[in-house]
Amino acid sequence: MAEEKHHHHLFHHHKEEKPVEAVAYSDTTYSGGYGGEPAHDYEKERKHHKHLEQLGELGAVAAGAYALHEKHKSKKDPDHAHKHKIEEEIAAAAAVGAGGFAFHEHHAKKDAKKEEKKAEGKHHHHLF
Repeated sequence: MAEEKHHHHLFHHHKEEKPVEAVAYSDTTYSGGYGGEPAHDYEKERKHHKHLEQLGELGAVAAGAYALHEKHKSKKDPDHAHKHKIEEEIAAAAAVGAGGFAFHEHHAKKDAKKEEKKAEGKHHHHLF
């Protein structure tokens, strides 16, 4: 007797096999009525930017510490001082880049907070 072989492929379905449709349910709230756009989660966006800002700060501190470590090594190891000096400069550049990223995320977080207040109608213009 010949046994029938079933090959399950990701994209190629046999005619007798019916693909299973996945249904996803979301916890997202909707700002409009039926079929409205999902409401923008400003708190989540603010927390995301805060997290990235903290990662940028951590990267700046770590790269700065490594730059100082390499500076110390260049003084202690005169035979390889040039190599340590190059690594120190690379680490210093990475520290500046990470600091810039943290600064960027700080402003993105502030913008998200302003957008949230504007969406809630709490945006006040001060004349003086």
